[in-house]
This record gives sequence, structure tokens and C-alpha cells, in this order.
Amino acid sequence: MPVTVRTFANSGEAAAALSSDRGARYLGGGTLVMRALNEGDISISTVIRASDPALTRIDATGSRITIGAGVTFARILVERDLGFLHAAARSIGGPAVRNMGTVGGNLFAPNPYGDFTVALLALDAVVSVQGGLGSREVPIEEFLQSRERQVGTLVLAISCQKPGSAEAFRYRKIARIKPKGGSVITLAAHLPMSSGRIVGARIALGSMAPTQIRARAAERALEGRSLDASTIGAATAAAVEGASPGDNALASAWYRREIVGVHLRRLLSGQE
Repeated sequence: MPVTVRTFANSGEAAAALSSDRGARYLGGGTLVMRALNEGDISISTVIRASDPALTRIDATGSRITIGAGVTFARILVERDLGFLHAAARSIGGPAVRNMGTVGGNLFAPNPYGDFTVALLALDAVVSVQGGLGSREVPIEEFLQSRERQVGTLVLAISCQKPGSAEAFRYRKIARIKPKGGSVITLAAHLPMSSGRIVGARIALGSMAPTQIRARAAERALEGRSLDASTIGAATAAAVEGASPGDNALASAWYRREIVGVHLRRLLSGQE
């Protein structure tokens, strides 16, 4: 089946074309769309591209950062102001994948991938999108919950607050093949502190549900408390609550449930 490629100079035109064609998919780095085409996905009849420089722009000058959807993971790794995201970017594939894979595309990556999105979820990111309903800002958790309905929507950028300190944000990916393997589980924690107590705890998990999720029970165990052994123990015990992992070639659902608390304890304790 022939596939039409359409390239636009700005994101608005690309978004209009994407939303008006049910068989259209946006091509960023190609790590998802080209794989689908190579595997014979006949639902894709049109590939949309945009050369809009806004899609590859990074604004990290203030307390809130904005990353264009077309920014690659290799680009993230050379941005000093994005140091808190380097571990997450480095955990994505090998050099070839990081050179092509984009922040926006990672939002759509299915299990056992989408690890960078776990970090963004823990940071309460907001996704800027444009589609048939115009431009709007969508909280990342809401975006992920409706991800299957976002096919005709173009992601423009992702924004989030910078962590207040290096200790406030933590990330960990468990994979059988390091560093480029698919995720057994992925964890990220944002633990803002005020007067020695956690305020606004966020714990995000990958490969523990059909899409990335927040571990809300673990967050409640952390909220308003100091990060001591007792608090960490309570969060660890609650880590699996609300999770619904699946089985795949990397690990069983049972195994994921068994190890998520172990790795959350290590993450919160600062262990390697």
C-alpha cells in the first residue's frame, strides 16, 4: 500500500492535516512510525512532517522549562540546564535511538518503552497540543489516560517545573539489557521539601500498568513527612497499590509486583 509523505513549514498546517486524515501519522524521529510501517501497518496512509523550528526549541532559562516535541534525547544530554533529565534521556535505547527519538514521540511509546515519559509524569508536566479543537494545554496524566484518542493531535511541546535541588528528583530504570533494553520497571520520584518535610510528593511508574501511572498510595505515605526509614518503608509497602502490570518477554506481572517496592526503597534511599 503506497504511503503519502507531506511536509509543512509550520506546526499549525501540520496539525490541520493530521486532524483531517484518519490515516495520517506524524513522523518525528521515526522510532515508532517507521517501525509500524516496516511491520506492515496498513492503517497508516499518510506521513506528516513539519520543519517548524519551534518544535525543536528548548527554553530552560527560568524556573519552568519548555521542551519542543521534536527535541531528541541526544539534545537533552548536551543541555546543562536539563541535567536533572539526563539519567532519563540516557536510559533511552543506544546512541542511534537517542539521536533520532524525540520527547514528543516518547509520550506515545507503549510498554516496555516510554521511560522518559515516566520522568515527565513525576514532574507534573503539561503537554501543549494542537488538533481539531485548536491549541490547548493538557496535564500529562490526563494526556496519557486518553493517549489512544490522541492520534489526530500534534504534540507541540512539554513543560514542567525544574526541581528545587538535585536531591528532589530521582530516576531509576530496571532493564535486563543495559542501557538500551526495554523496561522491566521504571521509577521516578519528585520530592519537594519544605522545612524538612515532603510537600507535593510525586511517584511515577512505567511498565506497571497499560500506560505510565502515578503511585498515589506511595505519594500519600510520603506527603507531609520527613524522608526517613519509617516513611520510606510506608511508601514501599504501598508502591504496588493501584498497579496492574502485564506479562511480557522481559518479566511477568508477578515479578514486577514483587520488585517494585524493592526498587522504590532504593530510589528513595539514594542507593545505586
